[in-house]
Amino acid sequence: MNILQIISEALESLNANKLRAGLTILGIVIGVAAVIAMLAVGTGAQDTILGTISGIGTNLLFVFPGNFQQDVRNEQPLTFGDAAAIADVFQAPHIQAIAPVIRGTISANFGGETASFEVLGITPEFETVANFPLTEGGYISEDNVNGRASVALLGPEVADKLFGRREALIGETIRLEGQPFRVIGVLQSKGGGSFGSQDNIIMVPISTARLRLLDRERDQLDVIYAQAVSADAVPLAYEEIAQILR
Repeated sequence: MNILQIISEALESLNANKLRAGLTILGIVIGVAAVIAMLAVGTGAQDTILGTISGIGTNLLFVFPGNFQQDVRNEQPLTFGDAAAIADVFQAPHIQAIAPVIRGTISANFGGETASFEVLGITPEFETVANFPLTEGGYISEDNVNGRASVALLGPEVADKLFGRREALIGETIRLEGQPFRVIGVLQSKGGGSFGSQDNIIMVPISTARLRLLDRERDQLDVIYAQAVSADAVPLAYEEIAQILR
């Protein structure tokens, strides 16, 4: 039997059983399409997760007061002293840089538009430690912190809600808790994160946030961002921070 005869008999068989052949072909098509769709969904989810991780950095640690896994009787707040100890290269050689932060929720107003946003009180180191670049303007400086300046960086969602745009906002004045603040920069979009949307935030100098917006104790911090020297050094950096805080 030659190849032509085989093809001819196959076609005759298909023609004699059109319904069964059609259903078989349909099953094969649906099966292949389902596999392709599942692979596409898996790849998309992986890309999203990797994008979120790379957005905040693979070598970043978050230090919070207390313990999320068990109750602590005498919980102590984080302080600037803790941040300085973690930044000490002799005590924590695998820590590259730190950024102390205080945070809370405040009301913001511009032109009759009022909404509640998360505010972060930060230092200049936050830009590189937490990987928060700008689309326009400049970052909070050491002079801003020392002078308790009334300046603010806006997340893109904040800009949308208050101004209806994300460009040409430098020099605009908004009111935070009724107090005037000058916009000096707009943050790049980073999407959602472990602590909610990273685009729906306002950043101000840490000294300004402590004294005028969030009423924190002089030395108190809510979180310390700690950047390890590399992704591989994160476990060692974690142990060094735990030992310091103990």
